[in-house]
Amino acid sequence: MGFIDKTIGAVLEDQAARFPDKEFIVYPDRDLRFTYQQFDARVDAMAKGFLAIGLRKGDHLGLWANNVPDWLTILFATAKIGVTLVTINTNYKLHELEFLIKQSDITTLCLVDGFRDSDYVQMVNELIPELKESQRGQLHSARFPYLRNVIFIGPQKHRGMFNTPELLLLGEHRENGEFRALTESLRCGDVINMQYTSGTTGFPKGVMLTHYNILNNGFFIGECQRFTDAEKVCLPVPLFHCFGLVLGIMAIVTHGATVVPCENFDPLLVLASVHRERCTALYGVPTMFIAELNHPMFSMFDLSSLRTGIMAGSPCPIEIMKRVMSEMHSRDITIAYGLTEASPVMTQTRTEDSLEVKVGTVGRELPNIEVKVWNPQTLRECAVGEVGELCCKGYNVMGGYYKMPEETRAVIDEEGWLHSGDLGIKDENGNYRVTGRIKDMIIRGGENVYPKEIEDFLFQMPQIKDVQVVGVASEKYGEEVGAFIILKEAMSLDAGEVQDFCRGQISRHKIPKYVFFVKEYPATGSGKIQKFKLRELAQELLRPA
Repeated sequence: MGFIDKTIGAVLEDQAARFPDKEFIVYPDRDLRFTYQQFDARVDAMAKGFLAIGLRKGDHLGLWANNVPDWLTILFATAKIGVTLVTINTNYKLHELEFLIKQSDITTLCLVDGFRDSDYVQMVNELIPELKESQRGQLHSARFPYLRNVIFIGPQKHRGMFNTPELLLLGEHRENGEFRALTESLRCGDVINMQYTSGTTGFPKGVMLTHYNILNNGFFIGECQRFTDAEKVCLPVPLFHCFGLVLGIMAIVTHGATVVPCENFDPLLVLASVHRERCTALYGVPTMFIAELNHPMFSMFDLSSLRTGIMAGSPCPIEIMKRVMSEMHSRDITIAYGLTEASPVMTQTRTEDSLEVKVGTVGRELPNIEVKVWNPQTLRECAVGEVGELCCKGYNVMGGYYKMPEETRAVIDEEGWLHSGDLGIKDENGNYRVTGRIKDMIIRGGENVYPKEIEDFLFQMPQIKDVQVVGVASEKYGEEVGAFIILKEAMSLDAGEVQDFCRGQISRHKIPKYVFFVKEYPATGSGKIQKFKLRELAQELLRPA
């Protein structure tokens, strides 16, 4: 299979020419539908609107929004004029937003009114007091010297901000000459997207990705699911994250398929969207699939149109995978593994893989990517079955972290290998298994304990809805095993029963010394569970009163 050596904008235009009347985007909850041709025209108007307010090739535009319809318009519009899209986590608060705007040198910030308990407009006015006194497009902020424009996504008017209907109108009345010359000057190797790593460990870093990185990664991800232009993909994962943007949108647009997004994750909306639109693929992190399967109205929906999809973001519990394949009809569901710095997918299971491969591994390397398991102590590649660090090399490796050369050198070695920070093994069939983060591995009295092994084992308890295992600091052993458990509704369990279930089944040093029952887990905006916060919570819960 060859590479796509076009820009994101050119691929959209190709598909609009091939499938002018085919639906590209469908929001079934409001019956909002764009064909490829309609969407491409809207993208051109937005792109020319951006040019009208002074954006230029090489500028950085920050996008702070949940999965609203014009998220995708802005994505493709920036790609068509060579503006780097900086995606902003919807869960960010003031301190995190200030860090990102400064670190990424954005000249334009696009935002919605807010998300959950955050009022974005209020937060931006607090960070940028000059905004209310500034003419639109002529902002001069003492705190953010690069920032010139703030754009509100929607029809509402706010002091100092453009809104998207105004930009579309500006664009529709602007000549094509400059716009076309600009799109033709772009190259597929240009950096077009900056994804900030989700910050499960410390400050986020801006990962620089090119058209070539994410288009090709998306294409091969779709190939692993046997995508055709007939797919309708239900996408409830955040677009600001690689899962939504690359595994979702880039896989879909490179195959001429249809995306059915959810503005916010709601298990009922997901089930209704699949039912109404006869979706063929469904994406999500394991906690999303768990919420859908356990929804009290689950049996009311016809999900028989489903065939494939992706479960990723965190290890998949075996019992959940079995239920997704049987009760949700997704017999060809795949597991993908990677990290933002790898555009993001390194390995993926294939539709034809056995249940054992799908539940026990993260598949094999994507086409045209090399993967190896590396022993950082011996500086040699590990043998089959030996635990080491997962590394990859190929077209998908990022250009680096923005303005962070030392941090870049720490993860990409001189030979071009990207070091993931994840522990894993390669089995005799060439499939890889992730055994945990290097930083998550528990070392109890010199014994290495891999949390996923214990999580998979505890999932066999019928009362358990979800479980996360972390290391808890111990004076005697360095670390002890701690399990954070979410119970199924109307189920009960105590710590002793959990420990009894383990005895005689797993080694004594792997049995959780501490068992905590919680209602939810701390997570990033993309659904990744923040185990370092669980470790902190364990310390608080065990602190003497």
